[in-house]
Amino acid sequence: MSTELWQKSASELTTGYASGQWSPVEVIDAILERIEKVNPLINAIVTLDSEGARAAAKTSEARWKHGTEIGPFDGVPISVKDNIPVQGIRTTWGSRLYADFVPVADELPIARLRDSGAVVLGKTNCPEFTLQGYTDNLLFGPTRNPWNLSLTPGGSSGGAVAAVCAGLGPIAIGTDGGGSIRRPASHTGLAGLKPSRGRVPRSDGFPAVLLDFEAVGPITRTVADLVLTMRAISEHDARDPVSHVFAGSPVEVEPEMKCKILFVPRFELSPVDPEITASVAASARVLAELGHTVEEGTAPFALDPLNQAWPVVSQVGLAWLLESHADWRGRLTATIEEMALNGMARKGTEYFAALDAVKELQRSLSLFFGRYDLIMTPTAAALPWPAAEPFPKMIAGEQVGPRGHAVFTAFANMSGCPAISVPGNFSAGGLPVGFQLVAAPGRDGLVCALAAQYESVCPWAERWPPL
Repeated sequence: MSTELWQKSASELTTGYASGQWSPVEVIDAILERIEKVNPLINAIVTLDSEGARAAAKTSEARWKHGTEIGPFDGVPISVKDNIPVQGIRTTWGSRLYADFVPVADELPIARLRDSGAVVLGKTNCPEFTLQGYTDNLLFGPTRNPWNLSLTPGGSSGGAVAAVCAGLGPIAIGTDGGGSIRRPASHTGLAGLKPSRGRVPRSDGFPAVLLDFEAVGPITRTVADLVLTMRAISEHDARDPVSHVFAGSPVEVEPEMKCKILFVPRFELSPVDPEITASVAASARVLAELGHTVEEGTAPFALDPLNQAWPVVSQVGLAWLLESHADWRGRLTATIEEMALNGMARKGTEYFAALDAVKELQRSLSLFFGRYDLIMTPTAAALPWPAAEPFPKMIAGEQVGPRGHAVFTAFANMSGCPAISVPGNFSAGGLPVGFQLVAAPGRDGLVCALAAQYESVCPWAERWPPL
């Protein structure tokens, strides 16, 4: 089946550049035309740099013509989440406090991608300070799910996933502080990776309100494109001391092996949509058929301390950020303002208890990964909900709070583990569902290997929303 240029993966694009079948300029023109047609429907890209993208594409085209291309990323279009600074392009973090901020430098992962020849299309929408699990803000309004325009793509990388899902570039760069790449990827039928802590070095970014729980990572249609992106951004850099453990070891897919997987379909009594349960169980059976040992069980760590710790860290981090903005009152969304006030009221002992809970989680998982290779869970507990609502209030007939849909993801951020969301079977109503694979810190190549194996027998890249 032939595909349009805007539908092609990064790997396909550069193969075509090398053969002369198409050029970076032709690709950028096709994608910009697609953006003009589709972006008004979904509100994924909030700041478009057409002029800069065309100029970068022309430069890349000249390199390909003269045989001086930089490598397998040269001429590949990318979009960048609006909480990652990009030189010369407005970067707002979804907040009126940064409405006119234009960075003078790229954050390190974007600088590396530019050095690899990537073409930056523009910035994708996110909620204010990327602290909510859907995508809406006072500057740009809600982003909509390409599979159903009345629903959210999730968040906080909602604009990023909506862009890739709708064909507005093959790769989006997002951030994941508590599931913000993985859950939106699940809601839109894409692959999304939250790398190990320190795997993708960071420098020249916004203040780290979530400490080093947040990671920069890729959102793609194929695992091959995901790995391609990680190779470009995952080398150690002295400006990020945490990355020293990965010096000399950029991400590579691990050799094929038979793994021992703990499948956890539910975290204690937290409800899960039955269609998600059925989809993820089917994916677990596929992994078993591929020769892996899949054992069903319960989470190998205590959940309640983590549930208590998460709001402490995020609220205090936000309160710390706002100390440098004397004019913040009355300029934030009501929910974010409430979070900030709660953070200001927190005690130091509460914050210390939250950090102690994180250490206990890390100890538990260190022991666990001596017996198992991976944890498998649903990526999200709920299917997408209405676009302007911050979270689903009901899941499987039970009332839930703001993070009821997000119960499965934050432990990977707190522990520093790599975690990937992989597309599984759709719901009966035609909505994507994803499952999550989590491995020990540093084993990003293992979760990519399992995802690639699954993709080889259950491919998903040809699924396109009817836009």
